[in-house]
Amino acid sequence: MSISQISPPSAEPITLSELKDHLRITDANEDALINGALVAAVRAIEARGSLALLTQQWRLTLDAVPDETVILPLSPMTSIDVVTVIDTAGAPQILAAALYETAPGSPGRLRPAGPWPNPGPRLNGVQIDFTVGYANAAATPEPLKQAVKILAAHFFQAREVAQEERLYSVPQSVDALIAPYREVRL
Repeated sequence: MSISQISPPSAEPITLSELKDHLRITDANEDALINGALVAAVRAIEARGSLALLTQQWRLTLDAVPDETVILPLSPMTSIDVVTVIDTAGAPQILAAALYETAPGSPGRLRPAGPWPNPGPRLNGVQIDFTVGYANAAATPEPLKQAVKILAAHFFQAREVAQEERLYSVPQSVDALIAPYREVRL
């Protein structure tokens, strides 16, 4: 099983201006550095919580046809776009939507609802393309946007590399803010 991004979000959940207000910076001298901290913070929050803060498309690749429900690794899932099985000739065969059931949300799920063809390749024979994320910045929950601001500020203020006496750490408030949105798997 592997996951890869098909299309990234078209923007970030907070703007450079919003982050500069949070940092209390009014000039444009460090905009590039601040924007870099913003992008890094968003990606770190998404990775830490298995989240997508804005709409983006991903592909989950499986080696075999699933026997039971597949729990998608990112949330919130809004749609399954296409399910493809690679046949013995190496050609992609798109499955009819009637052959699977979906449950959007956190976590998003997909379950076979009928017989799927067996994939030809022994590895990466099934591809599930799906869309995750909140529709726009206004729909992104405020606690997640606050976590981005806090982490971006931390990255901006602690620019030096880790040293023996200074280890990298994430402010505890970041984990507290993303905890309600993080998927717990048992």
